[in-house]
Amino acid sequence: MWIMNGITSLKRMGILVLVLSLIWVSGCSTRDIRRSPPRRVIDSQARAYVLEVTAYCPCGLCCGWKRNWRGKPVVAYGPQKGQPKQVGVTASGSRVRPGTIAADTSIFPFGTIMYVPGYGYGMVEDRGGAIKGYKIDLYYRTHQQAMEWGRQRKQVKVWFP
Repeated sequence: MWIMNGITSLKRMGILVLVLSLIWVSGCSTRDIRRSPPRRVIDSQARAYVLEVTAYCPCGLCCGWKRNWRGKPVVAYGPQKGQPKQVGVTASGSRVRPGTIAADTSIFPFGTIMYVPGYGYGMVEDRGGAIKGYKIDLYYRTHQQAMEWGRQRKQVKVWFP
């Protein structure tokens, strides 16, 4: 009798493992939309804006942080000077990566997709202290790449969420 109960419980556990693995493989419940690259969208829905476009990288010069005497990153200036700073994390909570755009979220809310000529597609996931009005800041991996971009005025296609 106890052998039959053991076999039945093994069958139940096998079915449970099968169901969980199907959910994991399908990815529908585990996919994080914020980390997927922005998809191309239909041009007919786009709005065009002429924006001042600058660039930034995760360095202390671009993001306003420095290391304290313990070697930990802290805010370098402003009202939160000396407070701990998470380097590489955007205001929306995602990790920075190519395609991350900082904008004034009162105009371009988080999740807004933009196409910037010479840069490509990106999504608004961050905001910056100096980014007010019709200005955006594009993420680059290195300070050199950000400096090469400089400050430009570009006609940008925008898709609101």
